[in-house]
Amino acid sequence: MDLIHTTPPRSARVPRARLCLALIWALQGSVALASTPSPDRDALMAQVRAERAQGHRVDALATCQAILDRWPADREALSMNVTLLTELGATTRAKELAARLDPPQSVEDRFHLHADDVGHEIRWADGEPADLRTPYAEADRAVADARALAEDAGLPKDLRRRERFDLLVALDQAGQTAEAVKRYDATRKDDAPFPPYVERAMADALLAQRRPAEAAALFEDAIAKDPGPYDPSEPEPRIGLMYAYLESNQVPKAIKTIDELTAKEPAWVRVPGIRLPLENPRKVDADVAAATLREYVDMPAAAYARLEPLSREAPANAQLRSELGMTELARGWPRRAEEDIDIAGTLDERDVGIYVGRSEAARALHDYDEVDDDLAVAHAMADRNGRVDRSMRSWDRERGWQFDITTERGKGSSPDFGDRDGDTQATVASPLIDDHWRVLALARYATADLPEGSVRRSRVGLGLRGYARGLEAYVQALPAADRYVGKTAIEAGVNWAMSDHWSVNADFSTAGDDTPLRAQYYGISAKTLATAVTYRSSELFEAKLGLTRDHFSDGNQRTGWLATVVQRLHTAPYLTLDGGVEVGGSMNTQTERPYFNPRRDKSYALTGRLENVLSQFYERTWTQRVDVAVGRYDEQGFSSDWMATVRYGQIFAPMPGFRLGWGIGWHNQPYDGRREHRVVLDLTLHWGD
Repeated sequence: MDLIHTTPPRSARVPRARLCLALIWALQGSVALASTPSPDRDALMAQVRAERAQGHRVDALATCQAILDRWPADREALSMNVTLLTELGATTRAKELAARLDPPQSVEDRFHLHADDVGHEIRWADGEPADLRTPYAEADRAVADARALAEDAGLPKDLRRRERFDLLVALDQAGQTAEAVKRYDATRKDDAPFPPYVERAMADALLAQRRPAEAAALFEDAIAKDPGPYDPSEPEPRIGLMYAYLESNQVPKAIKTIDELTAKEPAWVRVPGIRLPLENPRKVDADVAAATLREYVDMPAAAYARLEPLSREAPANAQLRSELGMTELARGWPRRAEEDIDIAGTLDERDVGIYVGRSEAARALHDYDEVDDDLAVAHAMADRNGRVDRSMRSWDRERGWQFDITTERGKGSSPDFGDRDGDTQATVASPLIDDHWRVLALARYATADLPEGSVRRSRVGLGLRGYARGLEAYVQALPAADRYVGKTAIEAGVNWAMSDHWSVNADFSTAGDDTPLRAQYYGISAKTLATAVTYRSSELFEAKLGLTRDHFSDGNQRTGWLATVVQRLHTAPYLTLDGGVEVGGSMNTQTERPYFNPRRDKSYALTGRLENVLSQFYERTWTQRVDVAVGRYDEQGFSSDWMATVRYGQIFAPMPGFRLGWGIGWHNQPYDGRREHRVVLDLTLHWGD
């Protein structure tokens, strides 16, 4: 008898009240069968056997108890009592009664009863823990008992194979997936078929061990052998299959699998004896999985469109509310996400995902004070949960050392950039100090080959960055290390996310690096102030207005502005297409300076961006991006003409917290009536999170 068969089929199940009543009869004493005269003993035993054969085990148990009331020493009735209790899941009581049989059970029967007891222990261990402080206590006991039985040399051959199967299931439930997969790999060399319940558990373990293609094949085989319906205590294997398809880059199959499941599951189910229909938990699980899948493949709007109406219909459903919060976080709404996740926490304090989600929303807001506490609670509740482990490692990377370097090399004929130019910036940030501060070390180096000669700008300095809820600010000093402009750049800035939709930022420098290198060559510097207001409804729409003010040391004052609007045009799994408009202009108070400074100029352009994932395997990703802008440029005193920019780039993330990027771009635009062009190669590297 395998693990699945220890539970009666659905058609044989009875209401819980009747089951409890029958078990009370068996555990605490006997109750008269009826006030009417009872049939003789043989007729009653025949009735017991018939009721058991029909799947009416509770009725059979009641009849069996009636026999034992009248004939307490009846060996057949006592043995049948043990059998019925075993089949109903009361194996602990069955073992107690079996020990009193005279003559005792055979060795094989005792092993079978012990195996049934372990099988039920494994099944019970899959529920919520009795003590949140020891979440795997029941599962670990089930593993220990299953291991002891599987390694018992006296176990009959047929039971030994079954117990090895049960041990695999117990290991998966206990989060010991590495051992489960190791034993599975060794066992499957026997070329013996695995029952579906073992295949489902091993597919789950393979998925946890990042072998998704094998997991998908095993899920498929298990579902083909046993398409369901499944016991309510068992997870729906098609959801596991969806994740296996997703992680093995079979996204269309993943979407098809979960959408078919959501369409098949009814929203409500009827239970005999209950007048009103009940919410179908399998339907909720399928709907949540379908939304989560879309969030994973960069379609958070589609995920939100599924979850938001469900949450409105069932506002007290903690699972829906929690997943809605995570989707809101993916859409760039951390405050709204916090609210929904907090509500979910009041509905179900046992949900580990709530504490993880709360920490991630706080991180998005730079509100780091309670991140450690939330993750500590999640870890205490489920220290073998992969999601908790990934979140903790991500937090360790974010609060640890950060390193960034960007460099670009250009070639062209621009009056500001020269025939060849380059710009490199490197930043090293210390780990978080008291959850609010980082110390920075910065270095910048820029060069250009101008017609007049070569010029460079070198700065090295230190800074301090601070964080508060929704706020990031910095101050830094970078002394000059070149002979052209011997000024120390004192810089400060702030970025304030006032709400989930509005943010403002400002940056000031006493010797800004936005000053053209051509001005640097002539010893001219500039104090710069840049401000911007951004409205972002979600990942689908953003509008931004920026203003700049430059005070050059030669007396010139430049005022510039730039307005951009970006709208999502198309979203597909791992692919987005954005379109937008960009309008800007500037005004200088002085002309005829050695750097490009028209009295007035303005431009407009239509922009587009295509971004998609070329390859992904868990945290290892490879993406590409194409940016295009085409428009017109108008400079006072010169005729208007077209301008264009095209860039192609890729980002490769071989491991969490490490990214490499490259891109090549081309820009063409008239300056003072002369058409100029520039080709740029840029490289980026990031370490941290």
